[in-house]
Amino acid sequence: MPAAEATSVAAQRLPIYAANLARGLLDPDHPIPAGIVGPNGKRPVKRYNVYRNNVTASLVDALAAIFPATRRITGVEFFRAMARFYVRSTPPRSSLLFEYGRDFPDFIARYEYAQAMPYLPDTARIERAWLDAYHAADVPTLAPQALGAISPDLLANVMFVPHPATRIVRSRFAAVRIFAANRQDGPFDRIEASVPEDALVTRRDLEVTVRRLPPGGAAFLTQLLAGRPLGDAAASAFNGAPGFDLAANITGMIEAGVFSALHVGDHA
Repeated sequence: MPAAEATSVAAQRLPIYAANLARGLLDPDHPIPAGIVGPNGKRPVKRYNVYRNNVTASLVDALAAIFPATRRITGVEFFRAMARFYVRSTPPRSSLLFEYGRDFPDFIARYEYAQAMPYLPDTARIERAWLDAYHAADVPTLAPQALGAISPDLLANVMFVPHPATRIVRSRFAAVRIFAANRQDGPFDRIEASVPEDALVTRRDLEVTVRRLPPGGAAFLTQLLAGRPLGDAAASAFNGAPGFDLAANITGMIEAGVFSALHVGDHA
């Protein structure tokens, strides 16, 4: 067979071989797939198991790097055991390891042995939002003076364009303080976990920041990020939090880099 033809045949067979090789990599009870052979045609039991263990370990390591606060809360052994169960049920969909684990917080919420830590899923959601903000597109943030250039009679119709890094995580627990305390190695004071907190995740000047939103802030910002005009968003915030400080929230969000642009919409 000519060399070029042999190369073409090998290229056609490679995806089939790769698919066979991958089958069972995340399941320690799955038999070695048919067609996978070692030197001299022998069944590569030990070699395949080593490769299988390495794949699982690398994915667990990736989760540990993405969710360091979650790992610190649970402890290393608990985290790795929980992560292994996740890895075996959730194969990667991307070759980029930082993309892995998007639904890990949802898995934690269902994980039987994590039920004693009900704040853990939201803490993990903040960590995932932090990483997504870090990798978001780099675009300029809205200049502080931009809103001041709008005529007062048009302010209610102002609509904001979210910065790609902006994320909100709402929680029934003190997830922001728990996240912040466990992203560092030092000791911290006791946290009352049952106090609800909403997290604002942004990236300004290439630095990701997590802030605790004031009462009404999450409802207000959620409306703006959904494309609703300023007047509607303010009404939503005041409805849930009568003491909502509109001016302070707008100023704080612009300074945090929540938006990249604004425009005046046609809103009846």
